[in-house]
Amino acid sequence: MYTRILAPIDGSPTSARGLVEAIKVAKDQKAKLRLLHVVDASFLTFDVYGAGYWGEVIQSLREGGQQLIAQAKAQAAAQGVEVETAMVETLNQRAADKILDDAREWRADLIVMGTHGRRGFAHVALGSDAEAVLHGATVPVLMIKAAPAVDKKS
Repeated sequence: MYTRILAPIDGSPTSARGLVEAIKVAKDQKAKLRLLHVVDASFLTFDVYGAGYWGEVIQSLREGGQQLIAQAKAQAAAQGVEVETAMVETLNQRAADKILDDAREWRADLIVMGTHGRRGFAHVALGSDAEAVLHGATVPVLMIKAAPAVDKKS
C-alpha cells in the first residue's frame, strides 16, 4: 500500500495525464497526495540587457506555478483525495534534483509523473527530468507517457 504519493506538475499536457493517474492511485490507496511544482529559472543566463527583467520573469513563473497548483489541488480534492502542495525554486539545479530532494524530505513512497518521451536530438539537447528522477529515486516511480499522436490522414 502506498500512503504518500508525490506528483510533480509543470502544466504540460503530459503532466496533466500524470496528475490524473496520481489522483486515481491516491484515491484507490487512500493515500495523501503531494503536488509539487518546481519554478525552474535555470534557463536565465546573465545578460546585461536582460538582467533587469529577471525579477519580472521569476515573479511570473511563481504566479503561474501558484495558479497551476491551485487548479491541480481543486482537481484532486474534488475526487476526495487528501492533498497538500509545495512549490520550490531552482536557479542552479535541475528540476529532477528538486523533485528527488522533496521526495526524500517528505518521505514519499511513490512518485507519479508524466514523461514527454523525447528521443534523439531532443532528448540529448533537453535531457529528461523524468529519466533523472527514475534513475535517482529510492522509491517506485510511475511514469505516464504522453498521449499518442492523432493520425490526421483523411
